[in-house]
Amino acid sequence: MSDFKKFEVPPDQLRWHCDPAVFNFSSTKELDPLREFIGQDRAIRAIEFGLSMEHDGYNVFVAGLTGTGKTSMVKSYIERIIAERQASNNSHPQDWAYVYNFTDADCPRAISMPQGTCKDFRSKVLKLLDRLKEDLTRAFSSEEYKAERKKVVEENEGRQQQILRDIAEDAQKEGFIFQMTQMGPVVMPMQDGQPMDQTQYMALDEQLKKDLDKRHAEFLKRVQSDLEKMHELRHESVRKINEADKHLADTTITRLYSTLITEYQDQEKIVSYLDGLKKYTLDNLEIFKVQEDQVQTAMGMPTVQLTQNRDPYLPFQVNVFIDNSDTKGPPVVTEANPIYPNLFGKIERRFLLGGYLSDHTMLKPGAVHRANGGYLLLSAVEIVTNMGVWPALKRAIRTREVRVEDPYEQFGLFAPQGMRPEAIPIETKIFLIGDPYIYQTLSMYDEEFWELFRVKADFDYQVQRTPENINAFAAFIAGCCEDCELRHYDTSGVARTLEFASRMVSDQQKLSSRFAQIRELVKEADYWARQDNADLVSARHVEKAIDERLYRHNLPDERIKEMMERGTVMIDTDGAVVGQVNGLSVYSLGDATFGKPSRITCRTFMGRQGIINIEREVELSGPIHNKGVLILNGYLGSRFAQDQPLSLSASLCFEQSYEGVDGDSASSTELYALLSSLSGVPIKQGIAVTGSVNQKGDLQPIGGVNQKIEGFYQICQAKGLTGEQGVMIPGRNVDNLMLRRDVVAAVEEGKFHIWAVDIIDEGIEILTGLPMGRAEDGKFPEDTIGGKVDRTLRDMANKLKSFGSPVKDNPS
Repeated sequence: MSDFKKFEVPPDQLRWHCDPAVFNFSSTKELDPLREFIGQDRAIRAIEFGLSMEHDGYNVFVAGLTGTGKTSMVKSYIERIIAERQASNNSHPQDWAYVYNFTDADCPRAISMPQGTCKDFRSKVLKLLDRLKEDLTRAFSSEEYKAERKKVVEENEGRQQQILRDIAEDAQKEGFIFQMTQMGPVVMPMQDGQPMDQTQYMALDEQLKKDLDKRHAEFLKRVQSDLEKMHELRHESVRKINEADKHLADTTITRLYSTLITEYQDQEKIVSYLDGLKKYTLDNLEIFKVQEDQVQTAMGMPTVQLTQNRDPYLPFQVNVFIDNSDTKGPPVVTEANPIYPNLFGKIERRFLLGGYLSDHTMLKPGAVHRANGGYLLLSAVEIVTNMGVWPALKRAIRTREVRVEDPYEQFGLFAPQGMRPEAIPIETKIFLIGDPYIYQTLSMYDEEFWELFRVKADFDYQVQRTPENINAFAAFIAGCCEDCELRHYDTSGVARTLEFASRMVSDQQKLSSRFAQIRELVKEADYWARQDNADLVSARHVEKAIDERLYRHNLPDERIKEMMERGTVMIDTDGAVVGQVNGLSVYSLGDATFGKPSRITCRTFMGRQGIINIEREVELSGPIHNKGVLILNGYLGSRFAQDQPLSLSASLCFEQSYEGVDGDSASSTELYALLSSLSGVPIKQGIAVTGSVNQKGDLQPIGGVNQKIEGFYQICQAKGLTGEQGVMIPGRNVDNLMLRRDVVAAVEEGKFHIWAVDIIDEGIEILTGLPMGRAEDGKFPEDTIGGKVDRTLRDMANKLKSFGSPVKDNPS
């Protein structure tokens, strides 16, 4: 009888136990809260490098699993770095404004200003407008101006009347009468001092008619010439009035504009804007001549605005696009919803008289504008999946400028009243935050990605279980309690939370760095401590939070266990069967992960088809599982086909499996079933098996070892523990054991067992009670699994050979 005790894993190796005595505090209230990274030296060094590199392309991709605290930690770390550098580098982000473009109103101009001065400039321009309205209205309403204007108008009217009198006198001398009508000038011949009618005209002889018509035509030419002089007089009058208006206005407003231009004389764009605004004022004096209470309105808007489709005072509006007056140091911006408008700004519109109109005051900034001169944190998944965002972001990084545009045109849609605002230059360090898969995908399929994001900050989802990191975790829990206003933890609660962090990564030597999930556990444990009226959170409250979370999510696990108890899903936990093994698999439903035993069977028979994977034949098997099955051929060939061909047919099947199967963790289980079927030796059904195998027969580690063991333990517990049951795992998985306390207790009491083996020979001996045996001169000992398998294979080969021999005819 073989001694299997040497393969059993002792209870103290089934989980890591954190001793509360290692802490030098009684509660986390005594600790300084920690809000920084724990054990992420590689990522921190990468972030520091990316922040320090001022060259193009050194943006940072922060890679790591969800819940490792990448976004919040990166933002807080950047803010701390900024605060440290602020003392030596007193940099301030600029304000930006959009103003009216007097050359092309659809292309507003962008103006940069020192931090916090943009609002002040807008206020000064609006005050300038108020002063213009006040001073110009007063100037144009003065008695002197009215008298001067009346004088010009009366002088012009007098000269025009004189021209009309001269025309009338000349007409009378020529025998005509001249009259001005609504249809224009009328010249008619006279007879006996009265206008000649049609009858009198027709009574004239032909020669007189010809003479009269000739004189009439010549006189009309003279009248037309005189009327043109009248038009010139009117134009001259209007010109004089306009010149007088401009002279008066220029005298009135020069002082106002000069004060503002002198104040901003060092800023060329502002001076250019103010010069254009002054010219606009002088060219549109009509809007200042009418007092506001006399402005005609329609539909609640000034009629001039309706007729011109724009506000006549629009050029005086300054759009404060980016205001950094309250910003201290470089801005740090996080955009949670990086759709195109939220990232690159948008052009708003208003509906007017059946159409949509826009102007420079309706330009709205995006996150890229707000982060100008600072740092922008974005989700890589959101950036890549939102239409048009990724190409636009790359273009902005490459050209170092961003323009507010309508995204519709990029997608082939019509954009009403397309505007092309002037682009704003940007100096922004961009942090893309995503998982490693996104990073690898972009690296492989986007040739520009490497040029734009040259720094990778890789956040590990696990950290080493060192004394420093253990103390840092305790300080992190203290920070959670402070930030969320929770009860503090005693040492037992901290120790149990650390064990949970080790369980999360299934490694006794490491701790999980997915702090979002740990923070959730801290909150839930506080709830149960509050229900218990406890002052501090202890281990029992953390345990309660873990159990309750499991209970909320494990309904599918309970249903499967119930079906196994009732025999609907057939699983044996005692006895021995030839060619049948209990394999173990892990089910992940997103919010819950649990292990489930599966019956794996093998049937061998004569033939040359080799090993048939039934799951593969019906397309329920994944590529990794197929690879594991094919490896079995290599193992059999190396052990049993060195002096003869491998001639057999074998079918492998996951019984009662109606879903896809993938992974190679069942390859050793299938090999055990195959060896059992070939040897005819039954396998103990109270032992479940997991582990991957290579062609040499070495067992390789697998994932989900804790869930698999616990899943089989639940079934054995439900059907009754016999003391002979247990799970066999690869020896290289022992460090991954973080089993539940009830499983460890059952092992301590001898009711359940965990065996760790390194090779197939050790595993088959535990399962059957017979050794595998070692081949000497190509032959295995008779009373071994190897000897029985070898004999079966030789018998199959000989029978196949005899079936293939030709039959000889008897001689007649």
